[in-house]
Parts: sequence; structure tokens; C-alpha cells
Amino acid sequence: MNKKYFSRISRWLHIYVSMISFIIVLFFSITGLTLNHADYFQKSSIITEEKGTVDTSWVIQQDTLKIKKLDLVEFFRAKYKIKGAVQDFRIDDREISFSFKAPGFQADVFIEREDASYTLTITNQGIMGFVNDLHKGRDTGKVWLWIIDISAILMTLISLTGLILLLFLKKKRLSGIVLLIIGGLISYLVYHYWGQ
Repeated sequence: MNKKYFSRISRWLHIYVSMISFIIVLFFSITGLTLNHADYFQKSSIITEEKGTVDTSWVIQQDTLKIKKLDLVEFFRAKYKIKGAVQDFRIDDREISFSFKAPGFQADVFIEREDASYTLTITNQGIMGFVNDLHKGRDTGKVWLWIIDISAILMTLISLTGLILLLFLKKKRLSGIVLLIIGGLISYLVYHYWGQ
């Protein structure tokens, strides 16, 4: 593979990978800032509490395997329009508890088995909580975790092809490499002296 061809391929990759991943790179850049300054960007969470009762036959079974888990989950989804994955489903002699979790959102359910009464606490962190959780991959599901991995690979490819292109620019190669080293050194020194 000759230098001209390698340069042309690098340029092509750099341009088109940059364009195809532009929105996701921009998203992770902006949410990196909002995460780093969460106290400034994120408004306080909105917490609401609901009370009521569920069908007694769903929860009073002695055999915990006969507890109507699906009916309970669907009841709360239908009544309160709750989305998100069900997590932490627990059953003991007196209480049933479970949570619905999604980016920027959590709903916690506590049901008394004796009288089928429940308390539902919904915590909504708003749009900033939503995008910050997307950035972290928290409560997002496997598909979004793949998106995070793919975007990391694309950012790495953009950086490497940009560096390769710099090496082909004779007039700017030396100054570019010097700036690269200075940037790395500054990052190291800032962390070493002020980062801990």
C-alpha cells in the first residue's frame, strides 16, 4: 500500500466517520459538560407519591411463587403510565417491593401483603437527568450500551485518522506533533498536581 493511497483512505475515513458520528460525538461532548457540572445544570428532582390498593388475591398467597408479579407490574404500568425496566423485585412475609427504572426516572413500589395497600414514589429528574443517564448508560438497556461502545470506537477512529492525516502534512507535521505532546503533558500535569 503506497503513501498516497493510505493518505486518501485516511482522509476518506476521517471525513465520513466524522460526519456519520457527528451527532453522537456532539451529544457525548455536551453531556460530558452537564455531568461534570451537574449541580449547575440539573434542577432538583420532582418526587410524587401515590397510595392505593391492589387486588388482594395477587399478594396474599402463602406460596411466594404464586404471587401475581406480572399482574402487579401491569397494574402500575396501566394506572400510572410508568415505563422503564422492572428491577429489584423482592417478596418477604410482610411486603412486596419493586422498582421501575429508566434514564432520569425511577418509580418505587411498596405493597403491604396483609391489606394489599401500596405506596408508589415516582422520582423524575427531568431532561437533564435523562440525558446524563444516557451518557452514563444507566438504566438504558443493552442496545444503548452498544451505541456507547460504537460511538467510542468511532471517536477513536476519528482521532487516529486525524493524526495520520497530520503526519502527511509536511509543513504542519512538526508543529502538530509538538502541540500533541504539549497537550498530553498539560493533561498529565493538571491531573498530577491538581487532580487528586
